[in-house]
Amino acid sequence: MSTWPSSEEPVFTADFTSRDQWVAGRSWAYPNGGPVNPGDNKLDHLVDDPEYSRTGRFRATRRRDGLWDAGLLTTEGSRDGFELRTGDTLEARVRLPEEMGAWPAIWTWRDGGQEVDVFEYHPDNPDLLELTNHVRNAHRYHRSSAVRPGGWIALRVSFGARSVTWYLDGEEIFDDGRGVGRGWHAYLIVNLSVCAGRYHPAPDATATEMSYEVSDLRVYRRGW
Repeated sequence: MSTWPSSEEPVFTADFTSRDQWVAGRSWAYPNGGPVNPGDNKLDHLVDDPEYSRTGRFRATRRRDGLWDAGLLTTEGSRDGFELRTGDTLEARVRLPEEMGAWPAIWTWRDGGQEVDVFEYHPDNPDLLELTNHVRNAHRYHRSSAVRPGGWIALRVSFGARSVTWYLDGEEIFDDGRGVGRGWHAYLIVNLSVCAGRYHPAPDATATEMSYEVSDLRVYRRGW
């Protein structure tokens, strides 16, 4: 994937193995920091096992109680405490999951909000990405032949004060015209959730594992 802008060095390059960059298995985006969030129709049971997140392959496995052990990494609470800011651009390369019930996402969070979804995906809508600016209430369902279960996609999102702009494989797909405002800042979350069935199908009864991958996650900073 190409970087943006190619002449600048990133201010953040994800090393998922780093305990300085990332905290595993808990997030204040979940009630009491986790490990579960049934109110959001999730079957997740967050775990800090490095095999579930720190390889860049985010996994979930079925538990005997019907929940799923699932991988999540966040910069919130880490020693580095990296936050995205207004004017930043995030790039990531993602392999989408194939298993029904998988709910991968890259998103931002701070103090009960400040959420922008770089992407969400559900294999029951195999060609559709969900793109959302919760800060100023903008949303787009984007369909593309490039989006498919098991496929690799390149994402880029620019967090402007007046507009958040999404790109897929180098092409602009959504300019929300709303932005995040001048003083916005938020932590990063990368995770794999599991749907409980209210909005999207739950996993097949025979399914025991699901996964997706994230690579080359970087943030560039130019200011607003």
